[in-house]
Amino acid sequence: MPEFPLIPGGLGVANILVFIALGILSIVAVTVAVFKIMQFRRMGVGRYRAAQVVLDDWLGGRPDEALRKAGTNASVLDRVLRAVMSGLRARPTDPEYGEELGHQIALIELSAMSSRMRLLEAVVQSAPMLGLLGTVIGMIDAFGALSASDQGADPQLLASGIWTALTTTALGLAIALLTYFVANWLESRIESERQSMEMVISTAIHGRVAAPQPLR
Repeated sequence: MPEFPLIPGGLGVANILVFIALGILSIVAVTVAVFKIMQFRRMGVGRYRAAQVVLDDWLGGRPDEALRKAGTNASVLDRVLRAVMSGLRARPTDPEYGEELGHQIALIELSAMSSRMRLLEAVVQSAPMLGLLGTVIGMIDAFGALSASDQGADPQLLASGIWTALTTTALGLAIALLTYFVANWLESRIESERQSMEMVISTAIHGRVAAPQPLR
């Protein structure tokens, strides 16, 4: 049965490499997550209230004030609204022009928000596989050492080898699960912002829908 070389402490070189790879994946996941959170804050993701104030001015017959507030570029929705309103003022009889400008800015913003999300998906998919690889290698080491022993089966040695092998799977699954939840949270914010952009584009062009009256 093939054995992988061991280093002092009982861990095989291959197991050490797997632990290092898992450590690198965890660093990548944390780095990307922190970067995305800071990026969303810098871009102004989720600032819906300010966009509603701009829309109030626009729909209330105060286009100059609306454009001034949207011109601060404080949020994603501000930039989208500025494009729509600028298009509507440039071509008042062609609302499709303003809508198209808004959609172009929305695509640019969505592209920026979605950048590097693939790295988180890669960590979610690769961490469990690396953990499983470490487990297989650890089991090979454990049973290889057991078969090479002249003193018969040593339960302590076998248990130590199995513990080391299963640790990589547990670590890989933990990294994958945490990254999965973070990636889902970030994706939900991107989807929420996409829906908000569609809403403000439609509202700026067609106006607000009256709130339905409660049934009596």
